[in-house]
Amino acid sequence: FPIVDAKYFQEQLEKLQANQPREQRLQLDPVDRVGLFDIISSYGLIILSIVLFVFLMRRMSSAGGPGGQIFNIGKSRAALFEGGDKVKITFKDVAGLEEAKEEVQEIVEFLKNPSKFTILGGKIPKGALLVGPPGTGKTLLAKAVAGEADVPFFSLSGSDFVEMFVGVGAARVRDLFKQAKAKAPCIIFIDEIDAVGRSRSKGSMPGGNDERENTLNSLLVEMDGFGTDSGVIILAATNRPDTLDSALLRPGRFDRQISIDKPDINGRTQIFQVHLKPLTLGPDVDAKKLSAQTPGFAGAEIANVCNEAALIAARRDKKFITNQDFTDAIDRVIGGLEKKNKIISPGEKRIVAYHEAGHAITGWFLEHCDPLVKVSIVPRGVAALGYAQYLPKEQFLYNTEQLIDEMCMALGGRAAEELVFGKISTGALSDLERITKMAYSIVTMYGMNSKLGNVSFYDSKGQNEYGFSKPYSEATSQMIDEEVRTIIEQAYIRTKELLTERRHELEVIAKELLEKEVLLQDDLERLVGKRPFGGQTNYQAHMAGTDRSETASEVKNEHPGVPLGGDLPELHLPGQPETETV
Repeated sequence: FPIVDAKYFQEQLEKLQANQPREQRLQLDPVDRVGLFDIISSYGLIILSIVLFVFLMRRMSSAGGPGGQIFNIGKSRAALFEGGDKVKITFKDVAGLEEAKEEVQEIVEFLKNPSKFTILGGKIPKGALLVGPPGTGKTLLAKAVAGEADVPFFSLSGSDFVEMFVGVGAARVRDLFKQAKAKAPCIIFIDEIDAVGRSRSKGSMPGGNDERENTLNSLLVEMDGFGTDSGVIILAATNRPDTLDSALLRPGRFDRQISIDKPDINGRTQIFQVHLKPLTLGPDVDAKKLSAQTPGFAGAEIANVCNEAALIAARRDKKFITNQDFTDAIDRVIGGLEKKNKIISPGEKRIVAYHEAGHAITGWFLEHCDPLVKVSIVPRGVAALGYAQYLPKEQFLYNTEQLIDEMCMALGGRAAEELVFGKISTGALSDLERITKMAYSIVTMYGMNSKLGNVSFYDSKGQNEYGFSKPYSEATSQMIDEEVRTIIEQAYIRTKELLTERRHELEVIAKELLEKEVLLQDDLERLVGKRPFGGQTNYQAHMAGTDRSETASEVKNEHPGVPLGGDLPELHLPGQPETETV
């Protein structure tokens, strides 16, 4: 019979038989036997713990949890769209990008009918780089290419390659292209490729091991490694093409750049028509008028305006969305949320009104300035007590007189404060920052100053060419500072003289602003008369649909010789409204 503890049983038995004769005592012959129950009881807990650990790790691996890094750290993190999950977006869903769609149509033709090109000995570009500001539809266009070609679509971000562990980025690149070759013909889309494709000469530490550079090297090899007939097309998007490594942009890799700028009025009209389709609209809503009220808006901002208008109408318990709802939505996107409970003293409100009136009058009576589209003193956003919206015009080159007029308009607010109140406030911070940048650009970049002559200290390669030392002497630096101050002071004197001459119009606009809080261009014409320079204003031409005015970003991108990054005079665009700060 089974005994759990044979030794203990033996001792107890001997105690009981101590008084018995030896020949009458029982003799035990224990035999050790290990049964299934003994094995389970001894090792079951350990086995169960191991099984549970492996199960949890594999579950987290498939779910992308922290434990998944152990099993798939070198695997590609690209999202694959195919079969039932394939991309259903086509070119019909992409509005306002007609030129860009024509560019990528060739890629679609290659994916659909590659023999059309290969039979003639031609080779399709291996990669296309979509370049443009945020929100202009780069990702949407890439999805439309995949949808039109009806092929698998790999989508990931540039930051998905790099991890803290050495070699992970390169392994993920290799795994991505391995999967892509298996799914060919297909499209790989890398969003924000500048996160991994930045120039290797910038920001690297001598003697160090940069994981981003290793990833970039692997990407360069893979793009050159697979054959041109593999059917794998690489699309990438960035808003900083100047920071990309030159090896990435050479022929054979991303050898085609497709510019996707902010849409003009016709493009905005098409985008509005797409986003207005699912909405319940009132009879007074017109896509063309809305596009005229949103100069400089990208596609994402237009979508946001339509959504905000629907939310505003629902908040007001309306059965349909009216034009007033869209107007309020545009104001919210430009200037931020209206601060109805923000307490502003009558004195501060009067200062803001005269400040904005100063900008309006200066821009109205200077020939080379764009008149305002809208001016408001309704508190919005975190620190905005008022904003003015101006319509940019189609202009590729600026002369000195035009730049000075823009500076005078920016100084109109501070000049009006000093003229009316005899003192100035902190509300002109953004104006001063803007004109200072413009003045330094006139002197140091455009060669428009008579004392310094035709010299330019602009670094077109990213402001790193000169390193820590300036390419001019201390005497030249002092001369630059003096000339900048002189230009700004002369513009300020000219602005004060103009406002002194137009003091009556300034008072009329300021009082109307204090009463109505919001003025449009039609209100200015009613109060101070039409502009003395004749012809249609940009706003009127926009409303009539008779012009081709573009946004400032388009002007800069169309003229590569002009520096980017706000070096041209920054017009008052939506998303960058002039604000009063305290």
